[in-house]
Amino acid sequence: MLRQWDRLPTYMKTPEVRPYWEELYNKRIYFVLKRFFDVILALFLLVIFLIPMIVISILIKLDSPGTIFYRQERVTTYGEHFRIHKFRTMVMNAETMGTSVTIEDDNRVTSIGEKLRRFRLDEIPQIFDVLEGSMSFVGTRPEAVKYVEKYKPEYNATLLLPAGITSEASIRFKDEDKLLSSECDADEVYMEKILPRKMEINLYSLHKASLKNDLCTMIRTIFAVLGKEYK
Repeated sequence: MLRQWDRLPTYMKTPEVRPYWEELYNKRIYFVLKRFFDVILALFLLVIFLIPMIVISILIKLDSPGTIFYRQERVTTYGEHFRIHKFRTMVMNAETMGTSVTIEDDNRVTSIGEKLRRFRLDEIPQIFDVLEGSMSFVGTRPEAVKYVEKYKPEYNATLLLPAGITSEASIRFKDEDKLLSSECDADEVYMEKILPRKMEINLYSLHKASLKNDLCTMIRTIFAVLGKEYK
């Protein structure tokens, strides 16, 4: 459930966040339905993807040395930190070899990792994060800690809801790596140009939060992965 205003972290109790909190507080039933939907769907998908996940795990181990999962620290509801589950698509210790964002033709991406990224299959293990409660199927994509620490006050409103596997912003920026590929400092460009545009969409999505819109976003995500473009 959405916390009472006085129980929010101090840095979130600002005039910029208050209108979003009040609007969501009037939709408290949405939080109950959203969690119920997340758990039921996550359990169903876990059964469906169990065998494919085992196959992918074997392919990752055969393709390059290292772990099967990538467990970077990310930020979710109320600024809480968690370690996200993703199939590893890069060489080990890739974060020490470049930026926190991935660019097109990134030489840190493994052979099998490139294929997993193309169809977003590396995101499948986030089912575990949904069951754990750290994530939801729809919500603002969980950012790395160093980006969240530089959020403008209004951006913190996105932390009123759990981080999501998909969102309207992630659909429209599904080719983010291509946008960053020609930049000298991808981290700076991401913070200065891309993140503000994504946050504009994320904040608008808070106003439209409903189970119906969540379902629509999930459907649009499937079409986006299959190659459909959205204006």
